[in-house]
Amino acid sequence: MIDRSKKLPAFFFESARGNRPVREWIMGLSLEDRKLVGRDIQKVEFGWPLGMPYCRSLGDGLWEVQSDLTGGKIGRVIFCVARERMVLLHGFVKKTQKTPVQDLKLAHKRMKEVL
Repeated sequence: MIDRSKKLPAFFFESARGNRPVREWIMGLSLEDRKLVGRDIQKVEFGWPLGMPYCRSLGDGLWEVQSDLTGGKIGRVIFCVARERMVLLHGFVKKTQKTPVQDLKLAHKRMKEVL
């Protein structure tokens, strides 16, 4: 029998003001890119723990979901694991080889709010 349950259900980080920045970022993408990011998040939800090429540790409790978007773009969603949930903290289109420091700092700040 195939296990079709989510091992690590995804939830959007929500600010004190009720904003969900990762959801807003995803909704700003093209329909095709939204599907690609959603599919990759879903792979982590059902396959956790999951490694490359879909997911990798950034250290300090942060992980990233990697998505190849249309037009050769690269999407990243940074998340943490809290209370057996995947909390989506920050999403962006990656333009450099290394994850930008400001993106990591923002994800760390949001993770502290969650934990």
